[in-house]
Amino acid sequence: MSTGFTAESLRGITNFVITAKSNSFTEAAEQLGITKSAVGKSVARLEERLGTRLFHRSTRKLSLTSDGEAYLTSCLSALEILDSAENTLSRRQDNPAGTVRIDMPASFGRNLMMPVLLDITRRFPALRLALTFNDRLIDPVEEGVDLVLRLGELQSTDELIARRLSRQRLLLCATPAYLEQHGIPTDTETLKKHCCIMGYRRGAPLAWRFRPADEREIRFISAAAHQISDGDAMLMACLAGAGIAQFPESMVNSHLDAGTLVTLMADHTPEPVELNVVWPRTRHLIPKVRLIVDELLRKAAEGHFGPLR
Repeated sequence: MSTGFTAESLRGITNFVITAKSNSFTEAAEQLGITKSAVGKSVARLEERLGTRLFHRSTRKLSLTSDGEAYLTSCLSALEILDSAENTLSRRQDNPAGTVRIDMPASFGRNLMMPVLLDITRRFPALRLALTFNDRLIDPVEEGVDLVLRLGELQSTDELIARRLSRQRLLLCATPAYLEQHGIPTDTETLKKHCCIMGYRRGAPLAWRFRPADEREIRFISAAAHQISDGDAMLMACLAGAGIAQFPESMVNSHLDAGTLVTLMADHTPEPVELNVVWPRTRHLIPKVRLIVDELLRKAAEGHFGPLR
């Protein structure tokens, strides 16, 4: 006797319940829109799988056995639970509730994502957020996270689904005061002589990316640099005149507009990097999570997170 549960098993249960309620293969066939023979064979396969007879059959009458009556009670209870779950999820499409766990890069999360997420919670007060802010890469399955916001190339997409929110230019920046004191670098050779502020992950600095005109992209790591693992702290250090740093444009646009930071080596700007919302491929997006994904994609289409292309 097989105990595996398949789509065929579910069809067999549905056919059994309708047959039991109507006490007739003929009437069940009419309700199901299939032939009487197909209903009879489906019930017979179910009986074979269960290893017991569910119906007493005669030329004039169809009735449940004691096992059939017990099985019908269980099936009706299970179908009621499924119907209740479906109704609950359907209602949550309009009024999502529960906790959504989201992991985000620190600066992006605080400055770009929080306004969007807080607006969602104002409109859907039964929704709860569990937010973590860090600049390290995490496995959403291992960490039990529903959504991850990530900047840069995804290491593996086989187990993940990603939707792009923007493409961010990487800008080399410093304060006017720093440049007045130390001079303006024009290429990676002159950059080596400057104070640099670099990201830090897994015990090593994160290389800056440059692409000189008509050349391949290169990576740069300063031999003597401040190494900081938090994006906001890097920005604070740069604004304080501690050195030069490379940032995604959305982190520094307001400072560039205000003149507190200026860009450097514009002819070395690399290809933009992607900002994606990511979730496990194996995880079905339940309504409360789907709501947030849809809202992020809507804001992305409006340019809230920067250019999409």
